[in-house]
Amino acid sequence: MLQQTRVETVVPYYERWMQRFPDVHALAQAPQDDVLKAWEGLGYYSRARNLQRGAQMVRERHAGQVPDTVAELRELPGVGAYTAGAVASIAFNRAEPAVDGNVRRVFCRLLDRDSIAEAELTGIVREAVDPERPGDFNQALMDLGATVCTPRSPRCEECPVSADCAAFRAGTQLERPGRSRKKGLPERHYATAVIVDGSGRVVLRQRASEGLLGGLWEFPAVAIEPGIDPVIAAREVVRQFMGHDAARAHARSSLSRATAASTCVNLITVKHTFSHFRAFYHAVLVRVRRTLTDTFTIEAVHTLALPTAQRKIARALVSALESDAVTKANV
Repeated sequence: MLQQTRVETVVPYYERWMQRFPDVHALAQAPQDDVLKAWEGLGYYSRARNLQRGAQMVRERHAGQVPDTVAELRELPGVGAYTAGAVASIAFNRAEPAVDGNVRRVFCRLLDRDSIAEAELTGIVREAVDPERPGDFNQALMDLGATVCTPRSPRCEECPVSADCAAFRAGTQLERPGRSRKKGLPERHYATAVIVDGSGRVVLRQRASEGLLGGLWEFPAVAIEPGIDPVIAAREVVRQFMGHDAARAHARSSLSRATAASTCVNLITVKHTFSHFRAFYHAVLVRVRRTLTDTFTIEAVHTLALPTAQRKIARALVSALESDAVTKANV
């Protein structure tokens, strides 16, 4: 949970998670929808899916006992070198390095290096690990980087290893490690159809279990070029969805009338930044007269695992429907 997420954000999630999934077996056998719902809001949902798959592998291959070697830990999905080293050293007292961004910064400054290759750095830290207390050593090293040897304002006067720091002696600590220029993120735009049928139920679809936001629910959408009217694109999404729905209901003849008998209004535009692109969801509220199949009540929508952007759209939908109900009541 702490990967890419601040501690203060994680704490309440961790506490709820441990209540819901107190051990490997509880997590391994839980429905994936429950796992994703418990993770909702943390982002990077592959972490939740990997945790569950890892729990299943521990149950099936290791009789429910988390393995204690780096090699076996690395076989679990989502477990990289840092996680394996941290777990092996902290949980099992094995003399293994745990190299994260904080540790990298500490050693770049200690050695006054602009950068250090991954393999070389791992070897350097491995030699430095205290074989008697490897877990304490790794945690102390990470804390040193997080609280003292910070990126912009290192507290060198308080650092317990400043006497051995080559960058401190050279006065180059603010230049180490070198900073790479971040490239601007590409943008992707989506016309999102928030379809409400004649019975007041909502259309949602579940994403494929693998890939970005795998297994989560979303309002149906289509990628569009910037400048394209999202209302027009959303109508096409509705036609495609209702075409499939009509085929299931053997009612294709009513498709054109049902699609025409709909209203579309812009609902909200939600911006969400992923690690490798920035997404803009142009949500359009579409009301159709027909009663559709495979839909959800507004109340049920809140029980599904939705990505952050989709939850914002859902809240905008609730506000729009409540406002509409008030307007009708005053007429």
